[in-house]
Amino acid sequence: MSNVFIAFQDNEDARPIVEAILADNPAAQATYPTGLVKIDAPGRLVVRRATIEELVGRPYDLQQIHVNLVTLSGHIDEDDDQLSLKWNN
Repeated sequence: MSNVFIAFQDNEDARPIVEAILADNPAAQATYPTGLVKIDAPGRLVVRRATIEELVGRPYDLQQIHVNLVTLSGHIDEDDDQLSLKWNN
């Protein structure tokens, strides 16, 4: 199974996003190369709007993640409630 990943700028705006991703994806691993937070996961990774909203305590437009997004790897499936990355085999 191939890994997917997503990477964000390492800043205050991205921290709740990273925390939400790690909470929703128990197999995910975060690394912190200079200035970035890179999250790798085997097979699939999900970013859920509801989890981010719980952490920030307000409504959250999932499109806001693109402000701090640096790169990603995997096939993207995105709607208003979640963004998922996976490899279609």
